[in-house]
Amino acid sequence: MPTMIFVNLPVKDIEAAKAFWVELGYSFNPQFSDDKTGCLVISDTIFAMLMTEARFGDFATKEVADATKTTEVMLALSADSREQVDEVLGAALAAGATEPRPAQDLGFMYGRAFEDLDGHVWEYVWMDPAAVQG
Repeated sequence: MPTMIFVNLPVKDIEAAKAFWVELGYSFNPQFSDDKTGCLVISDTIFAMLMTEARFGDFATKEVADATKTTEVMLALSADSREQVDEVLGAALAAGATEPRPAQDLGFMYGRAFEDLDGHVWEYVWMDPAAVQG
């Protein structure tokens, strides 16, 4: 069985967070979602557990970071093409995200980032397969 990752993130409004990700074309696993938690399915092995701040606090042993004021993590996901990077960012911006910096274009790698409704930083990156193999 491949290793899976479950990234846990606090959100202010679980329904707004779910709606945001649905707008980007993602789905939620209802088996692990309720009125305080949403299990965002990113791939067969990658999930983001979006939790209300109160529910997240049930698991945290430290103060919960306010992602609108501090950077707690930057999450990077691969894209199949430069066009997909731009499509995802366009959808995210239309759904209420903000873009904290200009696109990074290194020729062999192209990436853009957005901050979701709660300030979490998500990056979508395309890398030229020939450059990765070389």
